[in-house]
Amino acid sequence: MKVYKYPGKEQWAEIVRRPHLDNAQLQATVCNVLADVQQRGDEAVKEYEERFDHVKLDSLVVTEEEMAEAEALVSPKLKDSIILAYSNIRTFHEAQFFNPIKVQTTLGVVCSQRSLPIEKVGLYIPGGTAPLFSTVLMLATPAQIAGCREIVLCTPPTYRDEKTKLSIHPAILVAARIAGVSKIFKVGGVQAIGAMAYGTESVPKVYKIFGPGNQYVMAAKQQVSLGDVAIDMPAGPSEVCVVADATSVPSFVAADLLSQAEHGVDSQVLLITTCEDMLNKVQEEVKCQLEALPRKDIAAQALENSRLVLVHDKEEAMELSNLYAPEHLIIGTDDWLMLAGKVVNAGSVFLGKYACESAGDYASGTNHTLPTHGYATAYSGVNLDSYCRKVTFQALTEEGVLNIGPAVEQMAEAEQLQAHKNAMTLRIRSLQSS
Repeated sequence: MKVYKYPGKEQWAEIVRRPHLDNAQLQATVCNVLADVQQRGDEAVKEYEERFDHVKLDSLVVTEEEMAEAEALVSPKLKDSIILAYSNIRTFHEAQFFNPIKVQTTLGVVCSQRSLPIEKVGLYIPGGTAPLFSTVLMLATPAQIAGCREIVLCTPPTYRDEKTKLSIHPAILVAARIAGVSKIFKVGGVQAIGAMAYGTESVPKVYKIFGPGNQYVMAAKQQVSLGDVAIDMPAGPSEVCVVADATSVPSFVAADLLSQAEHGVDSQVLLITTCEDMLNKVQEEVKCQLEALPRKDIAAQALENSRLVLVHDKEEAMELSNLYAPEHLIIGTDDWLMLAGKVVNAGSVFLGKYACESAGDYASGTNHTLPTHGYATAYSGVNLDSYCRKVTFQALTEEGVLNIGPAVEQMAEAEQLQAHKNAMTLRIRSLQSS
């Protein structure tokens, strides 16, 4: 990890820079795969699964027999944990229900707003290096609460077990059933995004795609969002920023940094601290804890993209954090309540030394599908509203037409939109002549 001690503002742009692939090559690759999936459907998807995920598929659909087999393979303890997490996620997201609005803006003019669910949604669950069944709960539970009619899930068929024919981790399938997923498909990567965006012989076209992924998946989501389907947000490689001081616990801070570093080689972690001794202790703790991790090779590569930053004071720490706009922000200091009030840009915030990011990843109840790559400056994480559309209604009585009609005519004429004016003029005249 690169260390910065009291960096000047001219260095901040370097500190907050994310790792990235060659963008031109990435976009071209993604474009070619998407075009092929759009043109050849299932046939193209199966070819890309064989090329990228090294599995030859006869069918993309997960069957009921596979679902039953998965149920038998998940231990009762793990299933109970999944159910507990599902319950907390459901409780938090049910509290986000939108209450309809009805307002009389002028005598005779009533405007209202209702929340309606998106009918068909697609969920992408990464599975290249880890079976992220927790993401199934995060994406499917609010879709279920919102009332989405069709919930489609795609995940890479990368599960390998000689004792079973399953190609998807059983916990992913069990979580999908608990959270109300309608259909599950053995498709990953760019080809999964294309299948849900365009529809194939097996995979239905959806209206909005949700879910995190690597830079190829993020690029695919952005490309299809230009004209074919809506997306939740640009959610790419995972990241965390930890703000620490002399009151923080070095072992906790190191563990939090490593919990994100182990996600993938393109992940990034950032420590901002006001205490040089804390920085040094965290460095040593990271080295020590890294050696015990089964995924230490992945985490070690992610740490090469990461930074440890020593700043003068808390104001500077929060200013740098807000510039970074992290997916996850951990304020591991005793004065976390005061610092929480200074948060401007972050996907999800974890307050105090005991609020590890893992709690939000699994079972606290908040959603872990969050904006990355600095997009927290403009995007929210997934929530109940993500699965809904706010539709407005307006009703005008005769009195309403007479009250706002002249203003509508004047404004339409000023914009040189005569047909707009005429639509109101005809109504006014009909009332005046009656």
